[in-house]
Order: sequence, then structure tokens, then C-alpha cells
Amino acid sequence: MRKELICVICPNGCQLQAEIQEGAQPAVTDVTGNLCDKGTEWAKQEIVNPMRTIASSVLVEGGDFPMVSVRTDSPISLKNIFDVIKEIKMARLKAPVRIGDIVIEKVAGLDCNIIATRNVQKAGSFNP
Repeated sequence: MRKELICVICPNGCQLQAEIQEGAQPAVTDVTGNLCDKGTEWAKQEIVNPMRTIASSVLVEGGDFPMVSVRTDSPISLKNIFDVIKEIKMARLKAPVRIGDIVIEKVAGLDCNIIATRNVQKAGSFNP
């Protein structure tokens, strides 16, 4: 079977063609159309075990903003996204929150954390 993909690793956006050997665990036998080796590796991973990063937000109590933006600190398997989103939706924080703070450690039992990507001060505090 042949599958067409557009590589997202760099701005080239190569149009890849991957030959896939079907079975219980699909295997990529050939990748063409890539301008670099990164495209080959990305296509193999995308077919065998697609990975994604998540960006979202979490409610903050007593902050100068009602929410803080968050993201995964490493890619996670596509099959785990809904479990991760569910935990993010349940999370609540109290101000202050700092960029890089771990909001949820080992989210959904994975080797991945949810981290803050902005600062949220306590409401009414001033930090020039």
C-alpha cells in the first residue's frame, strides 16, 4: 500500500510517498520525495506510532489572567491525546504561575509533563 504525507519537520513541506507493508504492526518499507533524512524518519514514525504535542490552557484562581497557557514538554502518542486532554481540563491552579512550572507531572501516566508557557501573577500584584 502507498500513503502520501506532507512532512512537517521543516519549512520545505516535502510531499512524501511511503510504501507500507500491512499487517498487525504496519512497517514502512520505502519513503520517497524527501529532501533530507529527517523526512524519512518522520514518515516512519507517523505511520507506525504518530506523535503529537498538545497546547491548551488551565484555569487559574486569583490570577491577573483567568487562565494560563500550557503544553506538553515532549511529544505523546496520538492514542493518548484524549486521556491527556481530560486531565488538563480537570486541572486548576492558584496564582502565581511561572513559565516552565510543571502543572501536571507524568500526565495520564506517561513520561511527559504539562508545563506552563506564560506567567500569571496574583491579581492586583505589580511586577514591572
